[in-house]
Amino acid sequence: MDVISKSIQLIFSGDHDLLQIVLLSLRVSFTATFIASSLAIPFGALLTNYDFTGKRAIMVVASAFMALPPVVVGLLVYLMLSRSGPLGEWGLLYTPSAMIIAQTMLIFPIVLVLTVEALKPIKRDYSHLMNALDVPPMLRLRTMIWDARFAIYTAVLAGFGRALAEVGAVILVGGNINGQTRVMTTTIALESSKGNLELALALGLVLILLALIVNAAMHGVARIGQRYQVTRQ
Repeated sequence: MDVISKSIQLIFSGDHDLLQIVLLSLRVSFTATFIASSLAIPFGALLTNYDFTGKRAIMVVASAFMALPPVVVGLLVYLMLSRSGPLGEWGLLYTPSAMIIAQTMLIFPIVLVLTVEALKPIKRDYSHLMNALDVPPMLRLRTMIWDARFAIYTAVLAGFGRALAEVGAVILVGGNINGQTRVMTTTIALESSKGNLELALALGLVLILLALIVNAAMHGVARIGQRYQVTRQ
């Protein structure tokens, strides 16, 4: 109980180290989610709206990557960014940028697959009407994305939650450097091993709170989407 009370006190005291770690975690996860979503949502719309050779293979690979161990993704990014790797001259290894790249690779297939699943019923309901009206391709894609926006918001939130809880990939490419690449999950692992349970538990409580907020937002968006569909009918 003494550890818990000290952890709570650490949170409400505005501890500088704790705040720095939380803010870096949010910055890295927000940036990775934004990049992954910006790529995955339009690509998902293209996959849903057009048939071409290799489409099924892309979906199979994307679905498989949803279950790929994060440490494997971290290893791939590490090999690309290391001095002997193709991107080694950029000097990104052990920086927040490397962590963003790793998290983007983890989030992308999640948002992509969930976006495709959200757009499938929209295409089924609208395809005949859009074909009859000869809707331009870009307008067709924008309309589908807009009508599926609530389900897509949920996909984005799921990706953000995945990024926020990541530890294996970011510790490989970030190095868990104090004041530079130390995020909540990696700090919890490190401080627990050192016996500094107050900071580890404080960060754990913050992480749980953020996870609850993300899940509440997902359920809220889903309910709003259901109400929207009912009012349209």
